Amino acid sequence: MDNNSIADNFSLLSKLMDIHGENSFKAKSFASAAFTIEKLPAQLKDTPRDEIFRIKGIGESTGKSILEMLDNQSFSLLNNYLTITPPGILEIMKIKGLGPKKIATIWKELEIESMGELLYACNENRLLLLKGFGEKTQENVRQNIEFYLSNRNRYLFAEVETVAADLQKQLQELLAPAPVALSGAFRRQETIIDELEFVIAATPDTLRERIASLPGFTPGDANGPNLVWKYNDKLNVVTHACAPDDFHSTLFNTTGAPAFIDKFNAAGGASHVDKAPSEEAIFSNAGMAYIPPCLREGQNEIDLARRQQLPTLITPTDIKGIIHSHSQWSDGLDSLEEMATAAASQGFEYLAISDHSRSAFYANGLSIERVMTQHEQIDELNKKLAPFRIFKSIEADILNDGTLDYPDEVLARFDLVIASVHSNLKMTEEKAMARILKAIENPYTTILGHMTGRLLLSRNGYPVNHKAVIDACAANNVVIELNAHPRRLDIDWTWLSYALEKNVLISIDPDAHSIRGFHDVHYGTLAAQKGGVTKANNLSSFGVDRLTDFLQERKKQKNILS
Repeated sequence: MDNNSIADNFSLLSKLMDIHGENSFKAKSFASAAFTIEKLPAQLKDTPRDEIFRIKGIGESTGKSILEMLDNQSFSLLNNYLTITPPGILEIMKIKGLGPKKIATIWKELEIESMGELLYACNENRLLLLKGFGEKTQENVRQNIEFYLSNRNRYLFAEVETVAADLQKQLQELLAPAPVALSGAFRRQETIIDELEFVIAATPDTLRERIASLPGFTPGDANGPNLVWKYNDKLNVVTHACAPDDFHSTLFNTTGAPAFIDKFNAAGGASHVDKAPSEEAIFSNAGMAYIPPCLREGQNEIDLARRQQLPTLITPTDIKGIIHSHSQWSDGLDSLEEMATAAASQGFEYLAISDHSRSAFYANGLSIERVMTQHEQIDELNKKLAPFRIFKSIEADILNDGTLDYPDEVLARFDLVIASVHSNLKMTEEKAMARILKAIENPYTTILGHMTGRLLLSRNGYPVNHKAVIDACAANNVVIELNAHPRRLDIDWTWLSYALEKNVLISIDPDAHSIRGFHDVHYGTLAAQKGGVTKANNLSSFGVDRLTDFLQERKKQKNILS
C-alpha cells in the first residue's frame, strides 16, 4: 500500500467521521495526517517503523493505523464506517460542492440515501428548506449530479429522448435517401434505455465509413450487419444495416421484445415478415390488427390483435387537467396563481393543487391553519379564472400506522385526497402492505399516490403485493396514480393491465413542482400506452364537469359531508 492509498483512506475516514457526527478533533487529525502523507518525499512502506511515529503530523493513533494498513492491506476503523454508511451516501460524496456537513444534513433531515433521490429532491426544491442551502447551492448540486449521472451507461427514457431525435435527424441527412428508423427499447417506449438502436437501409461498410465522420461517434464491436458505436463516450448506439427491401422486416424484428417475436412466430406470423412492404402489411397478412410498437412486449397483445380488440391508446392530448401539483405553499417553485394561469394557457381545464401535508416538514407541509388559508385563496382564484377551476387537493402522508395526516373533518374539506408514503421507506412487504391497505380503506383517500415509492435507477421502492393493492383499490373505489415524473413512472406499466381488468381508474399525474413539470404528463402517457390505458380509463382525461360529478358522487358513496 503506497502513500497515496494511505492518504486516501485517511481522507475518506475523516469525511465519514464528519458525516456521522463524530468528534471533530479526531476527524481533523486524520485529515491532517492525509495532507502530511501526500507531501512525504519517501514511501512509508520503505520507512523504518519507529521513524513513522517521528514524522510531524503523525500521532500515536494515526501511526498505528498506518502500520495496520502496511501489514494487513486493510484499515479496520475505515471498514467499520463503510459498513454503517449507505452505499448511496458514498456515491453522493463524489459530487462537487457537497462537503461532509451538508451531506450529513441531507441524509439525516431528508432521509436521502442515493444520488437519484438527491436529484429528485433538488427538482422538488427540498434543499431550500435546509439550513445553509440556498437556491444557488441547490442549482449547483443539481447540475453537478446531472453531470455525474451522464457518465453512467443506463438512462431514463426522458434523458435520451432529445438525443434520439437529434441522432435520427443526423443519420437521415447523412445517409439520404436511405430510410432510417429508431428501433429497439426506445421505440417500445421502455422506461429505462441501455442503448439506442437504428435500422438503416445501407451496407455495413457504408455505415462504418460515413457514421465515423459524425462528431461524437466512436466505432466499437461489429456483429455481422450490426455495428455498435459509442456516442460522446457515454451512450451505446447500435446500427442495423439491411437491404432496402428488408427494411420493414428488420425494423419489425428489432423492435419487438424477444417474448413478442416468439409469440408472433408461434401464432404463424413468421412467414409474413421477410421482404414485407410495411409493418402494417406484416400484421394484416398475419390476420392481426396493427400492434403499436409500445405494446410489442409479448403479453396478451397478439391475442387481442387477432380478435381485432386492441385498445385505442391514450395520447397526451387526452389529458384534460393537471392532477397532483405543488406550489410555493409547500415545496413548489411557482405560486398557485402562476401555476393555474399557466395550466389554463396550455389548454388544461383544471388544476388539482396537491401540496404536501403537515407531517412533510421537509417539504414545508401545510398545517391545518395554512390549509384553510390556501382554500380561501383557491375560492378567490376560481372566481377570477372561471371557467378554469382549481380543485382543492392535498398529498396526504400515509403515516406509519396507515392513517392519513389530518383529522377527518379537515380531510372532508378537500375535493380529492392523494395518499402517499414519503417517510420510513425501508419496510418489509408485510409492513408496507398493512400501511397502504389501511390508507386505501380510508374513505377520504381518492387516489393512491406513487404506489411503491421507487425512483428509477436510484431506489427500488418498498416491496408490495401489487395484486392485493389493486384488488383493494377496486373494492374501495380508489384511483391508482401513474406518477408521470420520468424518475418515478409508478405504478409500473406492467401492472396496468391487471388494474384495468379490475376496473380500477388510473390517473396520469405529473407530480409537478413547477410549471415546467406539467410536461411530464407526456412521459406518463407513454408509460400508460404500454399498459393499454385508454382515455376512458384515466381520471385526468375527465373534463372539468365530469371530474366534478365524479368527485361529488364518490363523496356521496363514502358518506362524506364537505
